[in-house]
Amino acid sequence: MKALAWHGKHDVRIDTVDDPEIVNPRDCIIKVTSTAICGSDLHLYDGYIPTMQAGDILGHEFMGEVVEVGAKSTLKKGQRVVVPFTIACGSCYHCGKHQYSACDNGLPADNQDIAQELYGQPMSGLFGYSHMTGGYAGGQAEYVRVPFSDVGPIVIPDGIEDD
Repeated sequence: MKALAWHGKHDVRIDTVDDPEIVNPRDCIIKVTSTAICGSDLHLYDGYIPTMQAGDILGHEFMGEVVEVGAKSTLKKGQRVVVPFTIACGSCYHCGKHQYSACDNGLPADNQDIAQELYGQPMSGLFGYSHMTGGYAGGQAEYVRVPFSDVGPIVIPDGIEDD
């Protein structure tokens, strides 16, 4: 598939990369139909966010169609969804208080210390926003794996366009 990948400060390219796969039973795969560029993306482009690696797929504002679901995902193939920036489990202390951006389980264990050291608090995983925030592939791609797909994505009612 094609994806917008970061290769260094002021160097982004359309690369051919592997299609995402279901990793956990709560995952889904989204075929991206619309995506946006945000001011936060410029921080990556300008090299201000640490822990970026060449080939990281950018993008955290996207929507699309569910094309594959894990065994425990509550979404259904064919549904259209908007996906939030944060990746949250929905069941930890912070998620229980609707503090999804501080989810205890949205980051892989080897990434948690970086955010704690830089910001003084835990944070959730984020799509397309450095390895400090989980190294998750972003939405500037044809397809995206969405972890904890039963928590974040919002189903779009029929008849509403992407715009």
